Amino acid sequence: MTTETYDWNAIVDGLGRYLHLRSIPIGMKLFATVEEMEAIPKIRRPRAKHTTDQIVGQARLLGWTIGITMDDLVGAQCGAVIGLAPQDDEWRSGQRMAGVWFETPEDAARHQAAMDVVPYGRYRAMAVSPLTAGRLDPPDICLIYGTPGQMIFLINGLQWSGYRKLSFTSVGESACADSWGKALKTGEPALTIPCYAERRYGGVADDELLMAIPPRYLPKALDGLAALSKNGFRYPTPPFGIQGDAQAGLAVSYAEKEKKG
Repeated sequence: MTTETYDWNAIVDGLGRYLHLRSIPIGMKLFATVEEMEAIPKIRRPRAKHTTDQIVGQARLLGWTIGITMDDLVGAQCGAVIGLAPQDDEWRSGQRMAGVWFETPEDAARHQAAMDVVPYGRYRAMAVSPLTAGRLDPPDICLIYGTPGQMIFLINGLQWSGYRKLSFTSVGESACADSWGKALKTGEPALTIPCYAERRYGGVADDELLMAIPPRYLPKALDGLAALSKNGFRYPTPPFGIQGDAQAGLAVSYAEKEKKG
C-alpha cells in the first residue's frame, strides 16, 4: 500500500497560478477488482458504451468521478492500453486499422507493436477523478491538458533541479498509448499530441497537448515553476518582438547573473 500523501488543493492551486490551465487536472487509477473501484465515494458508472477518451473528458471537463470496466468500453483498443483487455494476436494484428489509418496490414501491426500499454491480467477496473476531490488517494498518474506554451513551462519546472533530458513519443492514432499508457507502464512523465479519437470523442481542443505524469513529480515541478517565476519567467510568455534588439531582453535575464559569476 502506498504511503504517499499530497495536498491536492495546494498542487492544483499552484498549477493554476503558474500555468493558468483551462481544464481540471485529474487523476487516473487502476484497480485489481471491480469492488475496489466501486467503493470510491460518489463514483459514477457509465450507462452507455464509451471510449476511454470520453471517460477522461467527463472527469476533466465536467468534474465527474467515474469508473469503468472493460464492459463499459467500446472496443479492445481502448481497454488494451490500460490493461483491461488482452493484447492478444487479434489485437496485435491491428487488422481493424489497416486501410483506415495505415496503408497495409503490416503497417497496422507495426503500429500496435509500437504502443506502450499496461500488461494484461493484473487490473479489472479504472477510475478518473479531479485531483482536488482526493478520492483516488493517490492516483497512479495525473493528466494535465494545456497549450504548447503551458507544457514547455511545465517541462522547464521539472528540469529546474536534477536536470535530465525528457523524451516523448508519438504512435500517431491511439496517442493515449503515448500519454496515459506510457506513464502507467513506465512511471515516468509522458507528453503527447492527442490523436483524432481524443479530439473527436474526448473533447480535446485543437491547441491542447496532454501530459500524463505520476503524482510524485508534481511537487518538484511546482518548486521549479516557482523558481523560474522569481527569475522573471512566467506564463504566458510576453512577446518581445521579432525586430527589436534582443540584447535588451536577454540582459534582463542573464546579464546580472554573468556579472555575479
